[in-house]
Amino acid sequence: MSRRSIPALDRITDAFFALDTDFRFTYLNTRAQSLLKRSRSELIGRVMWDEFPETVETQFPDGFHQAMDKQVPVSFEVYHTRLETWFEARAYPSETGLSVYMRDVTERKQQETALAQHAAVVEAISDGVLTLSQDRRIVSVNSALEDLLGTSRAELVGSHVEILTELADIADEQALEMGRAITDIDTGATETRTLEASLTDADGIERMSELRFVPVEDKTATVACVVRDITDQYEYERVATSLHEVTRWLLDSDDPEEICAVAVHAGSDLLNLPISGAWLLEEEQGYLEPVAGTADAHDEFGGLPRFNPGQGLVWDVFEAGGVERFDDLEAKDDLYNPDTPIRSEIIAPIGTHGVLMTGSFEANRFDETDVDLVSTLVENTRAALDRADRERILRERSVELERQTERLERVADVLSNDLQQQLEDVAGTLEDDPADDSWQFPLAEESVGTTLDRAERLIDDVREFARNASAVRTRSRIHLEQAVSEAAHGSQLTTENIIIEQAATLRADTDRFISLLEAAFNDIAARSDADSESEVTVWIDVVGVENEDARSRGFFLRDDAAESYAEAHDRVFDPAFPDNETARNGLGLALVKAIADAHDWQVAIECGLDDGTQIDIKNVMTLELVDDKNP
Repeated sequence: MSRRSIPALDRITDAFFALDTDFRFTYLNTRAQSLLKRSRSELIGRVMWDEFPETVETQFPDGFHQAMDKQVPVSFEVYHTRLETWFEARAYPSETGLSVYMRDVTERKQQETALAQHAAVVEAISDGVLTLSQDRRIVSVNSALEDLLGTSRAELVGSHVEILTELADIADEQALEMGRAITDIDTGATETRTLEASLTDADGIERMSELRFVPVEDKTATVACVVRDITDQYEYERVATSLHEVTRWLLDSDDPEEICAVAVHAGSDLLNLPISGAWLLEEEQGYLEPVAGTADAHDEFGGLPRFNPGQGLVWDVFEAGGVERFDDLEAKDDLYNPDTPIRSEIIAPIGTHGVLMTGSFEANRFDETDVDLVSTLVENTRAALDRADRERILRERSVELERQTERLERVADVLSNDLQQQLEDVAGTLEDDPADDSWQFPLAEESVGTTLDRAERLIDDVREFARNASAVRTRSRIHLEQAVSEAAHGSQLTTENIIIEQAATLRADTDRFISLLEAAFNDIAARSDADSESEVTVWIDVVGVENEDARSRGFFLRDDAAESYAEAHDRVFDPAFPDNETARNGLGLALVKAIADAHDWQVAIECGLDDGTQIDIKNVMTLELVDDKNP
């Protein structure tokens, strides 16, 4: 739409609000908030009848239900006793609700009563006024109507009313409606008739006007017509209603970038904001990433920039959290691009998701109406992004629950098979010679103790593995050496078997991190040769601490156990692997991976390294080396 057609809210004294199909408020302009004495934040999402029960006894319910049920516009007048004011309410239905326009008509009623008697008053008003005789001849016109049509009073007075439709280029259908309205007034069928018509003014500009017909008591005139220019109001209603429709489009998508694209192009098409873009916060890296822009913005700048913390007005406004209008950027310091051709702009945070920005090459291009409409657009966009986030979280939770169920089923198989094997071992021993009184339980002490220890470890591992992967409690600063010592004490290895190459600290859930190390140590012990005289050795060292990419930071555990996973890279993290005798020693690497995943770390394994195995744990961004002098 043209700059001329953008509604000027600060010049509009009429109230406008929108309702959905359940009569809940979805939008209010400033005048509506003032009239209802309630703020937008208090009413959005609330049912009109609940918030204003006194309206139930007025024409509002019948009129609104008629408009909604029959999908036809309705118009009616109500008198506000407390304000001593007459209002005309007009409701326009759509599939998504109602657009309601309330106009204070008290002054007009008074003027209409006095039109025939007080010509000076008629001349003073800005609306065009004419009176008609019973034979449809023009009796009088005021100067406002002369100016509107670009003709003289002498040419109009005495002419048939058809001259009005010819000069203003009013469509035939609307001209017929005017004739019917005049007849209804003349015959007394109604006290007033109002219709809207598109007409062309003296400058050749098409404008939307309201024509209101009322009876007058005069010797020569029987009907008066008041012509009011409602172009701004009409355009405002159209834009506000369209934004109401845009909300449905926004809520139809669950893709954040698509939502931003809809918002940007809605601003371009509806609000005449051709140089616009949207940025979303990249949470991990902490910068604003451009995700949508208008064609003019891309053509002018060859793409939209990324904004890092502290860069330019966009970041400042995003951090502050409120919509800002800048009338002349040449007067601003610390611009992201001091040579920008943009002279004025509106920057609107989309909640905590990002920002929407629109700019112009003209200074003072935007007014409060633009700010109000952009604010409505970004608020609807924020609601759509919030919903998309909620649905994404629900999907992720569903996937995680499915994964957790599958993992627990596999763990149940391991537990069942392992305990079944324990029972078969004991049963087989007892059945060897039950009649021999001199027989003693051959598994007493060491064998039974080993079996029970193994079962206890397996049960502990299952309990740990069953915890939700996201169940990480408060992370604390942990010294790697101390955690290794505690883990070794609870495992089948001893601290003498473990060599720590470099002292380091990291932040993690202490109990779960120690469980991770215990599981890794027990897995290494299970792969060692019990009959060998040499004990297994484990080396622990840190990696990636000097790299700029924090995701490469981490540590590894390398062992020289007799067995490795050289032939089973894809299955080492499976709770049911391996399925031989060494399986009965806890869940091993499956538990290591579960706890690492809970911390958002990455686990990998290198097999056959110097006839040993290396477990790599990366993306430990909080890992730091310890200075021996300042531990």
